[in-house]
Amino acid sequence: LSMTVDQTFSALPACPNRLLGKTALVTGAASGLGAAISARLAAEGAHVVLADIDVDGLNTQAALIASDTLTLRLDVTSELDWRAAVARTVARFGPLDVLVNNAGITTMGSIEDLGLEAFRHELEIDVIGVFLGCKAGVVAMKERGGSIINMSSSAGLKAYSYLVGYNAAKAAVTLMTKSIALHCAQSGYRIRCNSVHPGAIRTAIIDKVLAQVDNPEETLAGFAAAHPMGHLGHPDDVASIVAYLASDESRFATGAAFSVDGGATAC
Repeated sequence: LSMTVDQTFSALPACPNRLLGKTALVTGAASGLGAAISARLAAEGAHVVLADIDVDGLNTQAALIASDTLTLRLDVTSELDWRAAVARTVARFGPLDVLVNNAGITTMGSIEDLGLEAFRHELEIDVIGVFLGCKAGVVAMKERGGSIINMSSSAGLKAYSYLVGYNAAKAAVTLMTKSIALHCAQSGYRIRCNSVHPGAIRTAIIDKVLAQVDNPEETLAGFAAAHPMGHLGHPDDVASIVAYLASDESRFATGAAFSVDGGATAC
């Protein structure tokens, strides 16, 4: 199965000290892209707060990061949890500089297949969760500036018949990001807000999907074929973009959608 992941790519080198002195909070950090992003930000010098509802997963990931971290149980749909998370972050590391709204779910189904409750749950996690995170982030950063990075998807730019709920949620994140970016810029807050749009990235989520199908080889090949570059992405491909957006190198980038999808949304 691994042959549909480009074998020329390995872990990308970090830029030590690029984020030195910055404090970053990453949601959905217990696994997958959130774990990779957290590790990358820490490797570049940031104090990282790993947040998720999966406490055991958080502890595992924190143990793998060779730097001072904080783990927090955070339900992204709870405004009280968000307030507490920011307060604990500031108490431990000082002002919040970077917020990565990565927590999310993927609900499969067409308009005929997807039930109302499943649709609502998708929006609750992927849209309301990002909204509350951005709301808390703006309050925390408005006095000194910072960077908010919202994880959308190639599905936030391109429609798929079997992802009506996920398409709706990630498209909402895309435009919400632009609205927040404009508000912050026009208010003089010096807060940048951008969205990142991964294609299919080889994480445990992909492996779970493959475990549910009759022909995982064929399914994985189909995922790869959907990307003009012909292979799935590596978690570091996404983590690298996030690290750039977290750094001062992206100081003139706001309200933008950064695609990391092997060309999937270019056609």
